[in-house]
Amino acid sequence: MKEQQNYLTIKQNGTHEIIIKKSRFIATLVRTQTVEEADQAIATISQKYRDATHNTFAYTIGLNDDQVKASDNGEPSGTAGVPELKALQLMKLKNVTVVVTRYFGGIKLGAGGLIRAYSNSVTKAAEAIGVIKRVQQQGLKFKVDYKNFDEIQYYLNQNQIFIDQIEYGVKVAITLFIDENKLEQLKNDLNNLLAGKVNFELVPKRYNEIDIANFNYHDQ
Repeated sequence: MKEQQNYLTIKQNGTHEIIIKKSRFIATLVRTQTVEEADQAIATISQKYRDATHNTFAYTIGLNDDQVKASDNGEPSGTAGVPELKALQLMKLKNVTVVVTRYFGGIKLGAGGLIRAYSNSVTKAAEAIGVIKRVQQQGLKFKVDYKNFDEIQYYLNQNQIFIDQIEYGVKVAITLFIDENKLEQLKNDLNNLLAGKVNFELVPKRYNEIDIANFNYHDQ
């Protein structure tokens, strides 16, 4: 199966806490690109909360959930780690590790209550921290005369095309990034605006991050 090039992940590492029937559930989400990074994150967070009743965890690595793991860390089987993993997958988040720390508050939640608590901990943490889309885009560099710069900048802004760098020399050199499937249309438009007097240089692809405002996992 061809690996998808664009994916959702958390905006940044972060922590979010909820309280359910006096138990504290602290979800810590970390961006992780490899199993080694995930294991290190789990170890660090578990050490930080070493006095907790449980440090459960889940991770998904790879754009196609190539490597996943979940642990209940002493909670009844299937009530913590797997619900956390399913929450990550339901939100379509990639390359994320979550540790949900529980400080027991004295009231038992039952299997169903635990599943909901651990799942909701992950969902609410992701919504609080924020979610971004990582988009692989093609880089393009070209030069324009100063007299054409305002027109080109207006066109790019109107089309929400990401400008990475502007260099001022004999001409104005513009480096931008765009989705690969929109590249030819962009080049055609720029050729038309500049009467064909433009040369293009491809710049290596890279991932750019686009904020998703008011993220709601139900929409994914």
